[in-house]
Amino acid sequence: MNFTSMLQRAERQNQSLLCVGLDPDPTRFPQRFKGDASKIFDFCAAIVDATAELTIAFKPQIAYFAAHRAEEQLERLINHIRRAAPQVPVILDAKRGDIGSTAEQYAIEAFERYGADAVTLSPFMGFDSVQPYLKHHGKGAFLLCRTSNPGGDDFQNQRLASVAGEPLLYEHIAQLAQGHWNLNGQLGLVVGATYPGEIERVRALAPTLPLLIPGVGAQGGDALATVKAGWRGQMDADGLPETTGAIIVNSSRAILYASSGEDFAAAARREALKTREVLRAALLA
Repeated sequence: MNFTSMLQRAERQNQSLLCVGLDPDPTRFPQRFKGDASKIFDFCAAIVDATAELTIAFKPQIAYFAAHRAEEQLERLINHIRRAAPQVPVILDAKRGDIGSTAEQYAIEAFERYGADAVTLSPFMGFDSVQPYLKHHGKGAFLLCRTSNPGGDDFQNQRLASVAGEPLLYEHIAQLAQGHWNLNGQLGLVVGATYPGEIERVRALAPTLPLLIPGVGAQGGDALATVKAGWRGQMDADGLPETTGAIIVNSSRAILYASSGEDFAAAARREALKTREVLRAALLA
């Protein structure tokens, strides 16, 4: 099953648009794990177990593991997700962006070493920095397009005088991803929830691509505006997604650190359930 098919299955089976971001920071762990990087797997696995049937995807951020020499724990975690939530795809948030043989090695890292279903990429170095990932059958790749950070304006909101129509850079990336860059039909785009008007613009330019949307939760993105701007699926008579709307709305810290006590996993579940229901209500509004 390819990545977009997995998304569609998870969206319908779990009735969810929510992606749970796994950004483990040992300084924020509950007391029994606090400050202990060797417990990254234990903390994240507890979150996965608590939220497995509430999510459309899990998104581990590789830097939070690599900074603590916890790459082996990341491998174990993705294997654990396969067992605990086989219906839920894994997006490795790595934001890689290099060319040639180096990109080929990064693709092997993401898809063969870690076994991710998709990966985030920076398209700044052009198509030859993306193409090696598309050679991996059925795997997805999300290109940074209009990110949620304020500094994204420095480049993404600049006009390209050399391109017909002088689109903004993020608009040009959306057009390329929707068009001839999408060799395997598995490309998607990263668009921040803090810019719902620009989500709508990206959706108009890339009507069939999945959108990975960070920024809901701790970063303050509005869930209702996000769904209205980006979701384009259809609901059946039972109020379930009949065709995928192709948005993946990520929340990390608000779920991971919903409690610093022994109830951290139960609190994460409550927060994930609340966010899933807010997103679902937006679909039906």
